[in-house]
Amino acid sequence: MKKIILVLALFSLISSFAQENKKVQQDKLIEEYLTNCAEKYNYNIQMSERQACLDEGLKIDSTIAYLWQQKAMPYFKARKYEVGMTFLDKAVQYNAERWQPYRGFIKCIFSKSYKDAILDLEDCKEKFGNGYVMDHTYDFYIALCYLQLNEYEKAETILQNYVDEIYKNRQQLEHHTAYFYLGIAKYELKKYDDAITVFDKALKIYPSFSDVKYYKHICLMYVGKNEEAKEVYAQIKDDFKLGYKLNEDNVIYELYPYQLQGYFVGL
Repeated sequence: MKKIILVLALFSLISSFAQENKKVQQDKLIEEYLTNCAEKYNYNIQMSERQACLDEGLKIDSTIAYLWQQKAMPYFKARKYEVGMTFLDKAVQYNAERWQPYRGFIKCIFSKSYKDAILDLEDCKEKFGNGYVMDHTYDFYIALCYLQLNEYEKAETILQNYVDEIYKNRQQLEHHTAYFYLGIAKYELKKYDDAITVFDKALKIYPSFSDVKYYKHICLMYVGKNEEAKEVYAQIKDDFKLGYKLNEDNVIYELYPYQLQGYFVGL
């Protein structure tokens, strides 16, 4: 029995050492072929050169998930979603916990494959718990998908749970974007007074949020508060022009659901 325990302990030690050694070797390849090669090229105008660097690294070790993700990322930003997804699928294959949530996010915000995004993110929740990707929980992106699929009650329930959880967890600041989308769900469900209340919570955090003001003014008109609606509308164009918009990191690449656009306010 002691011999068996000793053999198992030795096997575990060897396995741990092998994993650590593999990580060290992969980190060296990432530095050589990503940091010191691919990142020297601007993928907007030197995509082939950047991709060639990454390919050289993957020839040596095709299991480096981060190099696959780095091959995928610029294609999504270039809106070549199917090309990028073939590489991102490889990243998920080699490190699902790290890259499957990101794939769900990409499907939601970039390629707008909403049903696929829900499947991916629900699977992530089952395997890894309701973690975070791009500053929000997996549930947040699932809710955005439901908004885009016109399943507003599902979106409302998920987003209400999200903002309630944020409120309870005082270590995390309340998020104006979460309130924006909860307000949108209520707006779509014709709960206009409730939507206005939620939009006001977003504006308390981000007072010049033009996207929120746009939908708030619509709700105000629906409940017959036309003068107040005019006052809110009068602020939108200036706020929008000054850049007080939806400020998620990836709005520079993609339109988010219900994102205010200039032609809505005559720009």
